[in-house]
Amino acid sequence: MAATPSPSLLYHFRGLPDPRRQTKNKRHLLLDILAIALCTLIAGGESAVDMQEYGRRKQPWLRQFLALPNGIPSHDTFSRVLAALDPRAFHDCFARWVAALHELSGGEVVSLDGKTLRRSFDRAKGLPPLHLVSAWVAENRLVLGQVAVDGKSNEITAVPRLLEILELTGAIVTLDAMGCQKEVAAQVRAKGADYVLAVKDNQPHLYEDLAAHFQELLDDEAALPRRQRYHTREVNRGRLEERFHYSTPVPQGLRNQEAWADLASVGWVVTITQRGGETLSEVRAYVSSLRPDARRLAKAVRQHWGIENSQHWVLDVVFGEDQCRARAGHEAENLALLRRLALSLLRQEPTPMPSVRVKRRAAGWDDDLMLRILTAGTP
Repeated sequence: MAATPSPSLLYHFRGLPDPRRQTKNKRHLLLDILAIALCTLIAGGESAVDMQEYGRRKQPWLRQFLALPNGIPSHDTFSRVLAALDPRAFHDCFARWVAALHELSGGEVVSLDGKTLRRSFDRAKGLPPLHLVSAWVAENRLVLGQVAVDGKSNEITAVPRLLEILELTGAIVTLDAMGCQKEVAAQVRAKGADYVLAVKDNQPHLYEDLAAHFQELLDDEAALPRRQRYHTREVNRGRLEERFHYSTPVPQGLRNQEAWADLASVGWVVTITQRGGETLSEVRAYVSSLRPDARRLAKAVRQHWGIENSQHWVLDVVFGEDQCRARAGHEAENLALLRRLALSLLRQEPTPMPSVRVKRRAAGWDDDLMLRILTAGTP
């Protein structure tokens, strides 16, 4: 074996249970299989066939830090192992790597949001597309974890499961209206974090009370303390966006306010967009355990939507996640976690590139860059 060190992130996956029986037919090590799969996804591959081909092309280099006792696994082996691998155990290893890489600091925004893998359905078996809820640290563009939504359920059941397994002390947790539940607010506070929850028609009385509260206040907006109002103006690709953020103490007449754990402020965000002579406006309401601070509310709201552009869009357009048809066993869920691991590693490695797509291709061509990506930020 050459002197090239093993990527230290593999250390965190060493205890992952192998789903295969210990027989003479088990010719490949679990860690070797996962390492080749991860490198393939980083390098621009998508499928088990790509993993087999990448492994064969890069076998001399891979042998510098992998055992490969019987060469490169077949594409069937990659598929079978990913389908059989326990996703919860795999996620636990992923979470240990993230914890070693990044410790949340006070006030850091963690966004929870759902995403559907649209082509992962199996019509013959009556299986709907896989839906995942992910946790995303906006400032570091790092995935903290993911949980699959039960095919017969929705995000409301998945969010508590994801919150349960995350370390969130000191963070600000943001969720869209689906996660605006009293139980979620209580769970976030129990985890030592603050919450900013979007309010829509799924909480009709709450939304009505917030709308009435802010309509009355905004009749005399200038009377609001400066800390409770914040305005931003941006021009982007010919589009002018103005956002008016308001954050105030909880109004006395708010119904059932005692049911929301440590509720300390309510928010109102008005967005006005002008493009091509057309003007559009949108209003969003929020409840939060943070003290009234419009600038802080603006940061939390803006970073929450970063998960759409910085994670969901990249996974669909660059990694082809929406087109992936893997569905056998746990293959779709485990592949999704590998993609998020690959994306996090690509983001952590500091070599400047025009885009993630270009960086993936470059990693496929340049083994030194690939090794730097595999070891990016690891302790």
